[in-house]
Amino acid sequence: MSTKRDYYEVLGVDKNADAQALKKAYRKMAMKYHPDRNPDNKEAEEKFKEVNEAYEVLSDDTKRRTYDQFGHEGVNGQGGFGQGGFSGQGFGGFEDIFGDMFGDIFGGGFGGGRARRRGPERGADIRQDVNITFEEAAFGKKMSIKINRSEECSECSGSGAKPGTSKKTCPTCNGAGEVRTVQRTPFGNIASSRTCSECNGEGEVVESPCSKCNGQGSTRKVKTIEVDIPAGIDDGQMIKLSGQGELGSKGGPRGDLYIVVNVKSHPLFTREGNDIYFDMPITFVQAALGDEIEVPTLDGKVKYTVPEGTQTGTVFRLREKGIPRLRGNSRGDQYIKVVVDTPRKLNEKQKDILREFAKECGEEVHEKKRTFGQKIEDMFRKK
Repeated sequence: MSTKRDYYEVLGVDKNADAQALKKAYRKMAMKYHPDRNPDNKEAEEKFKEVNEAYEVLSDDTKRRTYDQFGHEGVNGQGGFGQGGFSGQGFGGFEDIFGDMFGDIFGGGFGGGRARRRGPERGADIRQDVNITFEEAAFGKKMSIKINRSEECSECSGSGAKPGTSKKTCPTCNGAGEVRTVQRTPFGNIASSRTCSECNGEGEVVESPCSKCNGQGSTRKVKTIEVDIPAGIDDGQMIKLSGQGELGSKGGPRGDLYIVVNVKSHPLFTREGNDIYFDMPITFVQAALGDEIEVPTLDGKVKYTVPEGTQTGTVFRLREKGIPRLRGNSRGDQYIKVVVDTPRKLNEKQKDILREFAKECGEEVHEKKRTFGQKIEDMFRKK
């Protein structure tokens, strides 16, 4: 009497499972108990063998019908597992299974012999920095920049082969782009593949390289690109020019060009978002009596009336005198902070006028100045 578990139970499927369901169940169980995932685990190794034995029988229509009718006794000696391993008979049915399974385990290192010839690849992106002034960032600018990028070789039209010749099929991989090997293991023959080192996965080789590009198919050139800097752009922002990057390979598209904008600082204005700020010095007399002053803006000087009695630190706003918004037709505002400039050097007549002014205001002014040394002496006397 056989002590083996039912093959359908081993794979976790019912007796009506079709070929696709069997394959899916087998992959799941084989990956679970594979020795590479369970090193030095005898129990997992035995279950792995049991799973393979079950699938070898159930995946073969003839063996499956015999098993369904007579059980384990009906297929003894036919599956090749009775003596502890694959017999090699009918292994072709397992090749795709192992290729998929090991691709999941090892990240695609095993492909069941299926070639993966390299196809078109997108070119790399390029970053280019540009420096612009504060005003150019505010109102925009059209400018030309030079970039160093790969261009298709004009001598060989990008083929890499000497004019009059062409690429040949790689003799190592026969144009597949990969080299396939089969290794015998305790679990049967396992097919693996690797990128062909002769053609680097291209499937073709250049026997007579172009002398201008040395067989690369491209050369480095300085290219002039026209760039439209939009009004309102800020420091550190980027402009993307699609398809202006490095050349793609095997007919692949170019990468993109990213323009990074660096805005120089302004001697008068500072920017916060779309608003600009400016410190405006005025005299004590202007602050006290009021005055019409000229205020610098990005659009030129404008007149503004400072009301009498204006205190230092007061902020006024000029609407729509800031930075244009990137998306829209409006602009930010300009904020003017008033800074009262106290006179440093006065003649006697000016001092007398201020003394009289203080007297009229009921203020007592102590003009005598004491030296630092005198202040130290007074401090010790108090002690």
